[in-house]
Amino acid sequence: MSGRIYIIGAGFAGQTLAAEIRKKAIFGEIAAFLDDDNEKIGRKIDAIPVLGPIQDVARLLGMRTGDEAVIAMPSASREYLKNLYAILKNAGFQKIRILPSVSQIIEGDAHLIQTRSIDPQDLLGRTPVAIHLKESLAYLRDKRVLITGAGGSIGGELCRQLLSGGAERLYLLGHGENSIYQIDKELRVLQEEGVGEKASIVPIIGDLKDGAYMKRLLSRLRADVVFHTAAYKHVPLMEDNPVAAIENNLFGTKNLVEAANACGVKRFVHITTDKAVEPASVYGVSKYLCEQLVLEAAERGIAGGSFAGGTTKFMAVRFGNVLGSRGSALPLFEKQIAKGGPVTVTHPDMKRWFMTIPEACSLVLKAGGVGENGGLYLLDMGEPVFIRDLAEQLIRFYGFEPNKDIKIEYIGFRPGERLDEKLWSNNESPVQTEHSRILRLERTTPPGLNLRSLMEKLSPICRFDPAQPDIYRDNETLRSLLADALPSYARAIRL
Repeated sequence: MSGRIYIIGAGFAGQTLAAEIRKKAIFGEIAAFLDDDNEKIGRKIDAIPVLGPIQDVARLLGMRTGDEAVIAMPSASREYLKNLYAILKNAGFQKIRILPSVSQIIEGDAHLIQTRSIDPQDLLGRTPVAIHLKESLAYLRDKRVLITGAGGSIGGELCRQLLSGGAERLYLLGHGENSIYQIDKELRVLQEEGVGEKASIVPIIGDLKDGAYMKRLLSRLRADVVFHTAAYKHVPLMEDNPVAAIENNLFGTKNLVEAANACGVKRFVHITTDKAVEPASVYGVSKYLCEQLVLEAAERGIAGGSFAGGTTKFMAVRFGNVLGSRGSALPLFEKQIAKGGPVTVTHPDMKRWFMTIPEACSLVLKAGGVGENGGLYLLDMGEPVFIRDLAEQLIRFYGFEPNKDIKIEYIGFRPGERLDEKLWSNNESPVQTEHSRILRLERTTPPGLNLRSLMEKLSPICRFDPAQPDIYRDNETLRSLLADALPSYARAIRL
C-alpha cells in the first residue's frame, strides 16, 4: 500500500483497522473514512475525517495511482456490497480490499491481516446469517480438535474460525503436504497479528486409508472433537476413478470412525453433501454410504460398543455447494474468463444451492456443539441458483458483457452430473431446530441397506485379497455392486 487509503465504514471494524494501519506506519496514509451514517458524516475520528454519503463523495475524490479502498463493513448485505463495489469502481479505485463478513470480526477486533482483495463470492449469493461464533464455540474451549482435510476449502476455513474458539490444540490432518504447509503457516501468521486465541497448532501428514495409523494417531493425540471434511470430491474425476473414491471416502471414514470410538473422542462431526441424496454418481454414493456408516456408529457403536457414559457422539452435517471451493464452478469460470472465454455451463436449466464457505463453516461449528448423537443435520441453503446466472454475474464482475465480450457455451452433462440436486430424500423429513439455518432430518423409513454386507463385498476390490485377486481394483465389479445396493445409482448409470 503506497498511496492513500480510504476506509469504507467508520464503525468499530473500520476504526480498529485505522488504528492498526497508523501503528505500523508502513502501509500508507489514511485519507478518510467514507460512510453513509449521517451521525458520523462531518465528524473526525482520531483526526481522520468522515466523508459521505459514499455515492456522492466517491466520484469527487480524484483518485491517484496506488489509492486503495478497504471495505470495513463485515455485516453489510450482499446487495449493499454489490452497489458499493460498483460505486468504488466507477470512482476509479483500482485496488479494493475487504474484511470478510465472518463472525469473529463482528464480535471482536478486526485486523489488517484479515483483509483481502474483493472477489466474486463477496458479492454473490445471499447475505450470510450472523453467528455468535465465540458463544457457539464454547464447547471447544480447552479441548483438542482434529480437522481432517485441513488444507481444503472447508477444512481450512474451519481452522481459521476455530482460532477464536479457545481450543487447547488444533490438529491439522491432511494427505497433501503443500496444502497442510500453507494452512499451518497462514494460521500462525494470523495468530502473530492478534487474530483469535493462542491455540497450539500441530500439522500432521497422514492417510485416512491407513487404519492402523489412524488408531495410533488418535490414541496419541487424545483429540476431544473431530471435524471430518477430508474426501475426494470432484464428480467427473471420481467417475473415472471409482475404486479410489470408495477406498478413500468410505473406507477412510470407517478407519477414522473406528479410531475415534476406540480412542475416546467425545464428538465426531462428519461433513456430507447434497450429492449423497439419492446418489447418481460414485462420489455421491461414497458420501451416502459414509452418512450411513456414521449414523450406524451412533446407533450401536463399533463392534457392539456402548455409547452410554459419555463416549463418542457421532453426527453428520449436510449442505450443498459452497462458493469458491476447489470443486465448485467459480474457480473454473474465473480461469475461463481470464483467457477470454468461453465460459462452459453444463445445461441452461441446471441449478445448484450455494452458500459461502465462511457461513457454511460457522454453521457446521454451531451444529457440532448443539447436535445430538445420531443427528443428521441440514444447513438451510435458501433457494437454488441457475448456474447460467452465476456465470453471467461473474462475467460482469470482471467488467465484461455475457455473450458479447465473453461467450457462454453449453457443453452437456459430464459423467455423474444431473440437472438438479435434492437436499433430502423421500424417506427424510426436515424439521426446524431452534437455531437459525440449521435443520434436523428425521428418517420416516429405514434406509433399507445392509451396509456391513456391502462393505465386505467392496473390501477386496479396494484392498488386495489373495483369495479374490481377480476383482482387485476392478471398476466394473464395484459399479455393479453399488448399482445393486442403490437404485438411484443403478438408474443413473443405465441412462
